[in-house]
Amino acid sequence: MSLQPKPHVSFDDWLAGERAALEDRNEYIDGKVRPKTGASAAHNAIVMNVAGQLWTQMKGRPCQVYANDMKVRIRAANAGTYPGLVAFCAEHEFQDDRTDMLLNPSLIVEVLSDSTEAYDRGGKFALYRQVPSLREYLLISQHQAQVDLYTRGADDRWILTDFNALTDSVYLPSVDCTLDLAEVYDKIDLSAT
Repeated sequence: MSLQPKPHVSFDDWLAGERAALEDRNEYIDGKVRPKTGASAAHNAIVMNVAGQLWTQMKGRPCQVYANDMKVRIRAANAGTYPGLVAFCAEHEFQDDRTDMLLNPSLIVEVLSDSTEAYDRGGKFALYRQVPSLREYLLISQHQAQVDLYTRGADDRWILTDFNALTDSVYLPSVDCTLDLAEVYDKIDLSAT
């Protein structure tokens, strides 16, 4: 697959292509298609560790967590992305009856890699800030115990809180869940960095 940007396409054409694709995933930003790279074993393990903690704490509550393949629509930016993980505790809103594109996440989690960290912290976060329902954006390093939580304040400003000890816990008010960093990094070899 070519890594060159494709010519301008409509959102509907992109979405139809994504739904028909068997393997490749691409994100869409206002007419431009950006290939989504594959994830490492550590990346996938961290996503599952976080999803497991959230799923366990959400049992019996009207909350939901989705990992990897749930698309998020950012209407204000005419964009569609594939976050590492999304969660919410509200009535879900989907793009259509296919239920594969969420409109109202309250929590988005991205696991950082060398190739995506700058984009996840910069351009992608700028897109996500345009999602009215989004309350928290969590960035997780896969190379060291480092978690950055951005929380939207009542004045629409984003506040950063960072966590860097395996004994730390991260409270996520939007879904009323707590992530233990020791569990986030369970089975992840952090000694290699």
